[in-house]
This record gives sequence, C-alpha cells and structure tokens, in this order.
Amino acid sequence: MNQTLALLLKRKSVRAYKSKQISKEIKDSILAATLRAPTAGNMMLYSIIEVKDQATKDRLVKTCDNQPFIAKAPLVLLFLADYQRWYDYFRVSGVKQHCEQKKIAMRKPQEGDLFLACCDALIAAQTAVIVSESLGIGSCYIGDIMENYETHKILFDLPKYVFPITLVCFGYPTKQQQKRTLTQRFDKKYIFFEDHYKRFEKEAFEDMYRERQAQMFGKKKELKGALNVGQEMYQRKFDSGFAHEMNRSVQAMLRAWGTDDTACHNNVPK
Repeated sequence: MNQTLALLLKRKSVRAYKSKQISKEIKDSILAATLRAPTAGNMMLYSIIEVKDQATKDRLVKTCDNQPFIAKAPLVLLFLADYQRWYDYFRVSGVKQHCEQKKIAMRKPQEGDLFLACCDALIAAQTAVIVSESLGIGSCYIGDIMENYETHKILFDLPKYVFPITLVCFGYPTKQQQKRTLTQRFDKKYIFFEDHYKRFEKEAFEDMYRERQAQMFGKKKELKGALNVGQEMYQRKFDSGFAHEMNRSVQAMLRAWGTDDTACHNNVPK
C-alpha cells in the first residue's frame, strides 16, 4: 500500500484541535497544492477566503448550526463557487460590445454555470483537505455554510455570482481525536455499480443498514421515537430545522442568481 492510499483510508473528520497554530509556511504549502486542483477548462471557478477574524468565527458558530469548534479552529477556509470574476472579466474585455457586433445577446451565468463552479470549489476544498492530512493536520467540512445565505452574503461581501458552497476547519488533532475509531462506510456493492444505476428493495436496505442499526439502537426497540435508522435519520437530518433552513437559503440564492443584474453592472471594475 502506498502512502497516498494509506492516508485516504485512515482519514476522518476532526472537530477538536490542539492549541498549536498552523505556520505561514504550511498554509502556503496547502494553498499551493490546492491551486493545482483539477478545474473545468482551467477557469478556476472558485475563490477562497481565510476567515481570520475571531469575531467572524464566533458568528459562524451560530450561523452554521451552533458548532463551537469552528471558533477554535486554527485555520478556517471558506470555499466559494465563483462566476463573478469571469463575468466581470467578460465585461471589461468588451464581450458585450463583441456580442452586439455579432448581433447576439450576451448571456448571464445560469444554473449550469453555478453547478460547474460548485464542482471546482469542492474539488479545491478536497485537495486542501488531503494535503493537510499529509501534513498531520485534521479537517472538518461545514456544509451548514449554505444556510443563512443573506447573512453570509453580507458578512463576506459576496457579490451576485458567488456562493459559499463549503467551509472547512483545519487544525492539529488532539490525542483523543487521533485515537478515535474510523466511522463505518457502506459496503461497495451498495454504492458502486456498472453501466446502470441500481435501486434497492426492503431486504437489501435492511442488509445495507444492519450494522448501523446495531450501532445506533443496540438492544433498544426505538430511539427518540424512531424504530430504525431510516426514521431516525429522517427526523434528525432530512426533516430537521437546519435542513429546512439550508433549502430556503439555497432557494434564495438561486433566485438571486437568476434575477436581472443591471444594478450590478454599475459596480464592475473599469
């Protein structure tokens, strides 16, 4: 087994960090590797903000579903799906005039462009996670950054075509975190298919979730009113308050992304 494979197989989320700071040299190394991440058409449809201000970290604890470890993380990086930079460049490059000469409308970023930018940003984030792991630094994704879009938009001065797709906390793991056992993953047969997607019936699902059922419920017949993993996950995750807020927030962002941006044009750099 080579070092990269071993690293990937033992990686786990880390939510408790030593007080040890991450040096500038190591930060620079993480960033250098991150900027080499695969990207659509070499467009680099993402931006990264290092959240250094402690007051902002403290605010994120609350806006990202009350997760205190965010405030204690030595390094917090916000990964943004970013089409604003290219759209601004198109305008200062005279693309509008070019389109007028060709008698075609200059199009605006649409949903497909957003999804492509999200892919770029997430690939960059995962690259940062893996290179950090190789340097002995643990990490944890915070998908809750997609909640409270309006608040985060103001907090980070985000323009129209920029969306915060993930936040990642980094730090040296405590001994307890280092010793913590890996969480179990589903068997490959339930995730990996050839040529066609596969759906499952009740019996297959029971087999798929048997180990998690035993871990979560033990000998209990129910857990907080739930009779199985499906019911428990539905009420704790899928139908939770934060899930509803995330969907409301993303819907608001999509509406903003798709509306007329005439007002934004006045703020484009000359």
